[in-house]
Amino acid sequence: MMEYDQPLVWVVLLLMLFGMVMVYSASIALPDSPKYASYKTTHFLIRQGAFIAVGMLAGLLAFRVRIETWQKWAPYLFVGTLVLLLLVLIPGIGKGVNGAKRWLSFKVFNLQPSEMMKLCAVLYAADYSVRKQQVMHKLTKGFFPMAAAIGFVGALLMLEPDLGALGVIVCIAMGILFLGGFNAIWFGGIGATLVGVFSLIIVLSPWRRERIFAYLNPWDEEHALGKAYQLSHSLIAFGRGELFGVGLGGSVEKLHYLPEAHTDFLLAVIGEELGFVGVLVVVAMFYWIVKRAFDIGRQAIAMDMTFAGLAAKGIGIWIGVQTFINMGVNLGLLPTKGLTLPLMSYGGSGVMLNCIGLAILLRIDYENRLLMRGGRV
Repeated sequence: MMEYDQPLVWVVLLLMLFGMVMVYSASIALPDSPKYASYKTTHFLIRQGAFIAVGMLAGLLAFRVRIETWQKWAPYLFVGTLVLLLLVLIPGIGKGVNGAKRWLSFKVFNLQPSEMMKLCAVLYAADYSVRKQQVMHKLTKGFFPMAAAIGFVGALLMLEPDLGALGVIVCIAMGILFLGGFNAIWFGGIGATLVGVFSLIIVLSPWRRERIFAYLNPWDEEHALGKAYQLSHSLIAFGRGELFGVGLGGSVEKLHYLPEAHTDFLLAVIGEELGFVGVLVVVAMFYWIVKRAFDIGRQAIAMDMTFAGLAAKGIGIWIGVQTFINMGVNLGLLPTKGLTLPLMSYGGSGVMLNCIGLAILLRIDYENRLLMRGGRV
């Protein structure tokens, strides 16, 4: 009777609701600071609840769209999001926060086009791989056109700047191209080249270079009070949490010590309040989502639904890579980078696009089940 993956739906819902609770816990003390003095203690809780409600509604609408239709729309959605990325850079239109111009203001909420581009990159790369299936093993015809498109996206993101989003989008595109049949030898060479390009970007940017040095030695006095301030306090939070945490609501680091505790460093608050066990539960739930995405994708490809299969795996790569980077930054395994924890961190664009992406994944699974039972989509 049930034509969809119920465990996957419950895991996503639990992550969003758990995230809402932790956003409230992490932001409850923010009105004590001058920056948020006009806010109520429930400000971020109410807004996050509204974001989740809108995201679920958008997800329900996205679920009703056939995968064939998503494939037809993929190039147009990609171009439309490119236009939005251009609009962000126009003075008077794009909105800046903390030195980065990444948002379009619509009074009620701020739209972040880079979040939209992650989903559009999944759909476009999957459609591209299907259209270019016959020449995917060739560098000039199979790789260069896609590289040019992602390169243009990268140039726009670097002007914002948003290196974290660019890293996720590059991983999505490269992952789907590889799964779509791109030559493994060329893939390895291009992967090494991309590592070199990202390293060069860091070397040529003084403030990014300082972040790397701070990451390598966060406890140095100069770094602990400077570029490694967030990282050092994130590590202190995990250290205080130990095995079972100090208890929900008992975090000290969220009391104006750890910046952006309700967004980029939400996992640190979870680690402090719920300990290693709480973090392990979150990791296991994200692992389940990524695993199901690849299982659904493999099933779709087995039934000759190549676009659907690559899109499903692309969504798994998106969620997996962004989660890995966010957790790696929180745990000090990666240099500090401004990426939110999918489904959980505070933010309207991120939650809404995550919901739409996972709704498309559920639609792929739904169509798989229908076809396996001899039905028609």
